Amino acid sequence: MSDASPMADGILFGIPNKKPKRHRVTKTGLVDRRAALLEIVRNAQPATVRQIFYLASVRGLVAKDEGGYSRVQIDLVDMRRSGQLPYGWIVDHTRWQRRPVTFESIEEALANTAAAYRKALWRDAGSYVEIWLEKDALSGAILQITDKFDVPLMVARGYASETFLHSSGKYMAAVKKPCFVYHFGDFDPSGQDAARAIEKSLRHHAGNVEIHFERIAVTQRQIDEWNLLSRPTKQSDSRAKKFGPVSVELDAIDPNKLRELVEEVIVRHLPAHQYEILIAAEKSERRQFQGLAGLVEQLAQRKAPDAGDAQ
Repeated sequence: MSDASPMADGILFGIPNKKPKRHRVTKTGLVDRRAALLEIVRNAQPATVRQIFYLASVRGLVAKDEGGYSRVQIDLVDMRRSGQLPYGWIVDHTRWQRRPVTFESIEEALANTAAAYRKALWRDAGSYVEIWLEKDALSGAILQITDKFDVPLMVARGYASETFLHSSGKYMAAVKKPCFVYHFGDFDPSGQDAARAIEKSLRHHAGNVEIHFERIAVTQRQIDEWNLLSRPTKQSDSRAKKFGPVSVELDAIDPNKLRELVEEVIVRHLPAHQYEILIAAEKSERRQFQGLAGLVEQLAQRKAPDAGDAQ
């Protein structure tokens, strides 16, 4: 959810989309709440507004309802605009832009390549790994882990499209390795069924490829052990009676725990110390790129006409 629409998903709490009642809060109470929120975000960042809401409601800072979400949302907006809270600590990957990458010179392009250079971590690995995420908004909370380990992050947005599933399955068929798919989604009828549908479609499109599909979160064990905040299962869903009365959003998992879960399943497939070895080699080769960029810049400066000659 974006910061601009506090009422958009009130139904998630089993209540109608009504304007939350306003309660008077003393200046001291507001200051204390925002100080507590700042500490929560500092420990959890990067995180989404909804993740912070869950952490705040668990700590009793706000009620677990749309009014509580609205308070957290307004607080975080005001805190960022005032400079109290860094913008980079709150992530929202549901909105993004497309634009080409351009450079003013060859030297700048080489410098950029050097900074972005990464070695292929999985080229010699015996398996292929993907992380599948139900919610686009949470991608920013775990992207640092998937990027770190050079693992594709597949954002399904609930039920993935047939086009997306087809291309994903065909890619798995092309890598010609055992494929391990780890799914992160809500514990509710829709989230569980979406995971089932994704697994079925991937197996269909990938053909005879060996696929290992595992639902990592949210699970009943995590709900019990971590005492995750729940909400009533939507009775409008035809599968609600078979599923049960309680549902839990993926957002309810502490962002740090969520990142730990992602890293844990990834490192299962990496040989011991492989990541450290690759990073050392990567740094060495990046320095070679930087040296090349510096050499090109020196040559360009030698060829540039002197200001006095131009006159």
